[in-house]
Amino acid sequence: MNGDAPHEGTDALRAEALDLYARALDEGHLPASDAQAPLLLDLGLLRPAQDDPARLEPVAPHHALHRLLRASEDRVAEKRRRQERLAKTLAPLLRAPEPEEQGSPSVTRHNGMERIGRVIGEAMTDATELLAVQPYRSYVRFDPAVHEPAVRRDQALLDRGGRIRALYQHTLRHAPSLAWRYERLSGDVEARSLDEITDRLVIVDREVAFIPAGPERATALEVRHPAIVTFLATTFDRLWRLATPMYPEADQQPTLNGVTPRQRAIAALLVEGHTDAVIADRLGMNIRTAREHIAKLAAVLGSGSRAQLGYLIGQSGILDQGE
Repeated sequence: MNGDAPHEGTDALRAEALDLYARALDEGHLPASDAQAPLLLDLGLLRPAQDDPARLEPVAPHHALHRLLRASEDRVAEKRRRQERLAKTLAPLLRAPEPEEQGSPSVTRHNGMERIGRVIGEAMTDATELLAVQPYRSYVRFDPAVHEPAVRRDQALLDRGGRIRALYQHTLRHAPSLAWRYERLSGDVEARSLDEITDRLVIVDREVAFIPAGPERATALEVRHPAIVTFLATTFDRLWRLATPMYPEADQQPTLNGVTPRQRAIAALLVEGHTDAVIADRLGMNIRTAREHIAKLAAVLGSGSRAQLGYLIGQSGILDQGE
């Protein structure tokens, strides 16, 4: 009898086959010529009679069930052995990363301001270049005691002959906190500003970068993947070329037709349909200051409503003048 037949036959236990087996149990035998007999023979539910090959005798149900279950267990065991053979065969193609890759993850998450400051400090121990994007956040209060360690760390880099380049929003060009910082630094350090900048970014020696891992500054990702760090550094370089010098010598931002550069930046965001809160966040100012600038812009253009202001901005050409 075929070893796979019980499995195949079990699925074929139709009502007529079961009826035939029940009849064989009742009558004690069946003719071998019955159409369903081969199926019941394969299942082990019938067997040839010893005294008459033309007759088939039923096998007791509990014996038949035991045999079918044992055959099923054998099939499961064989499938498991096959799985083990496949896994062993393919194992060489599923190699784990090399040890050096496992010990040097490309991205590491750090939680807590204190820890983030510590790992940045460790990365800067022997560094000679620091690139930074430092956006303004209205919910962060300036505390000289908090910033003093960072100033000492940055000055140590400058003392080694290194250089620092930092980008800020235009709204911080005259911020007391930045004046305090740059009064304490001496060496190859420069700062520039833009209307809008990326979120916080710190790049050390173009080998490691730190970026936020959440909406606040309590979590950060340390990135050491060369391709990602190179991409971030290239982005910084392009923003740097577009930015306006701020320190050590500040370039004056021109006023065109009574509209300041800050008001032009606000006008561009107004035309895009942004709310006062979004404008304030993207330009690094609190919402009250943003609304004051919007009011001044409306007065310069003679606007009496928000809708009219957007129309007048488009008609005035001030956005074209700022390009």
